[in-house]
Amino acid sequence: MFKLILKRFKTLIPMLVIISIISFGLLELAPGDPSDAYITPLMSYEEIENIKSNMGLDKPVYVRYINWVKNTLTGDLGVSYINHAPVAEQVMEKFENTLVLMGTSLIVSIAISIPMGILFAVKKNSIISKIGAIINNIGVSIPSFWIGMILIGIFSVNLGMFPTGGMHSIGNDSFLDLAKHLVLPVITISLYNIAVFTNYVETSVSQELKKQYVITARAKGFSQGVVLFKHVLINSLTSIITILGMSIQRLVTGAFVTEVVFAWPGMGRLMIDSIFSRDYPMIMAITMMSALFLILGNLIADILYIVVDPKVRANKGGF
Repeated sequence: MFKLILKRFKTLIPMLVIISIISFGLLELAPGDPSDAYITPLMSYEEIENIKSNMGLDKPVYVRYINWVKNTLTGDLGVSYINHAPVAEQVMEKFENTLVLMGTSLIVSIAISIPMGILFAVKKNSIISKIGAIINNIGVSIPSFWIGMILIGIFSVNLGMFPTGGMHSIGNDSFLDLAKHLVLPVITISLYNIAVFTNYVETSVSQELKKQYVITARAKGFSQGVVLFKHVLINSLTSIITILGMSIQRLVTGAFVTEVVFAWPGMGRLMIDSIFSRDYPMIMAITMMSALFLILGNLIADILYIVVDPKVRANKGGF
């Protein structure tokens, strides 16, 4: 396992370098200029050049990229073009908020999708399974922003049961108030996740139920519960690990659209605001953080595969 970790870390730096070059280049090719927000028609050429110099935009793109790399390696992610505050502080503040939203959604999704996936696999070709397939298709197909707006219209505007958005009510930082603000965005995100996760679990459990060891266990008189939870579910852990690996990066980026719809002060909303305002340092910081967590998520998934699956452990050379 240690060889696997070392091998993955060797590929980590080149991947991040390639992603950073592509991201920096795309920002350079994007129409417009970050300094446009500060330039007025009455400004002189010298004033315009002074603004660009203060923002570091007067240097060639390769020089700006090298300077960005040097500063990033020292932990300096730059200063926001919009509010002139350190990018690192703002990113970490928003990351905590996104972690609350996405972490809650992930827990809810897994807690619901695993038993649902097992149920649909056991009741294959039954009415329950067919209804579940329809629900899953709906959950995957319907855009999250539409679901969010429908939930706001019904439960916030018409019924007044939950807030329309935000993370806290003004002057109220209690856990109960946070929980009320979490309900609708968590439902919005979880509907999609539950549909995807349930399909993974159902497929994996269905495949396990067809194997010889299950037939043998049933022939020995083991109950359905013992066969499912002591044998099948354990051997289906790879699908659950796949789910976790897929979900880790979303803890960083969050559901961009969902955070915007519900005015949730997280990474997703910060990224959207930064794109519209051409806040390049903020965009680069969030992009690289997302890429890092995507790679780490895949690494953690590989490690968990080795831990739970002896065959994979043998192929990888053990620990």
